[in-house]
Amino acid sequence: MSYTKEQVLEALKGVIYFPKSNNIVALQMVQDIIIEEKQISFTLIFPDSKDKSSTIVVPAARKAIKSAFGENMEVGIKVTSADLIDGEAPLAGVKNIIGVASGKGGVGKSTVAANLAIALANTGAKVGILDADIYGPSVPLMFGLVDGHPDVQKINGKDVIIPLEKYGIKILSVGFFVDPTQALIWRGSMVTNALKQLVNDTKWGEIDFLVVDLPPGTGDVQLTLVQEVSVTGVAIVTTPQEVALADARKAFGMFNTKQINVPILGLVENMSYFTPAELPDNKYYIFGKDGGKRISEQYNVPLLGQIPIVESICEAGDNGSPIALEQDSIIGKAFKNLADSIIEKTIQRNSEQPATERVQINH
Repeated sequence: MSYTKEQVLEALKGVIYFPKSNNIVALQMVQDIIIEEKQISFTLIFPDSKDKSSTIVVPAARKAIKSAFGENMEVGIKVTSADLIDGEAPLAGVKNIIGVASGKGGVGKSTVAANLAIALANTGAKVGILDADIYGPSVPLMFGLVDGHPDVQKINGKDVIIPLEKYGIKILSVGFFVDPTQALIWRGSMVTNALKQLVNDTKWGEIDFLVVDLPPGTGDVQLTLVQEVSVTGVAIVTTPQEVALADARKAFGMFNTKQINVPILGLVENMSYFTPAELPDNKYYIFGKDGGKRISEQYNVPLLGQIPIVESICEAGDNGSPIALEQDSIIGKAFKNLADSIIEKTIQRNSEQPATERVQINH
């Protein structure tokens, strides 16, 4: 007995995709139907590669076919999703996602993130940096790409962003898509949608470390990131004085909560001491001493690095050539040590812990 595609679709109309409160045929989720004598095969296309509804829909679709055409009918179901790029999830080639966070602004978090990316690339790793500081994107300036405009290509019918590349690093920032002279006056939903696009609509390719420069604080962007991707770990940046340490504790508190539970790789103490260029062996602790050490001990995490405050760091960032490019300089060596620590702690974290689960937040 021969069957038609119309009969197959009619049988599948009883399978409901609950997030959209409609059946999978009406939602055009059923494609590529193939009917053979003893087998019916088709593809189910879900909106999102991370969609867990497939665990319900696929068995229901198989049961619907067998109910309509007999228990002896073999059912072949291929599952894919509309958000795939070149047949893969957007971040399929990204091995480690490292968030660089801070409890407050003004501690040099973006400077640390940019130079960390450079220092990681100096080790031979494949590196990308995502500037997720939506309201204050500074990565374009620090990489000399203020006028940069990433290409957008159509892949599998979907518009896909191609990151810019400089110094061997793939670079993406919301700053590439907005007027740098205008303030972003966005509500929370606009911010989260922007981040989702930067993450999910980008062809990142093969990357060992994707450094994510998070905005200061504990708000929408941080929550959206941990909902959208499996974050390998975060490095929290602070300066030594107590006012910064108090806010760093809030960042620790956020990532340590049961609902978030993202591993903290350690603490980075920026502006640890001042070293004059003419007296490179002298250290002046103008913001206090051992603040980072105290808080790292309090939370039982490593002190990943101590970065001195030197005028050349600011100059290099303003000129679009991060100081970590000067590998033999004092600051270059400090960022090399930081990169080595991040690699060591990432390897340790991956060997001892499973992949971080994406956060499910119910409002």
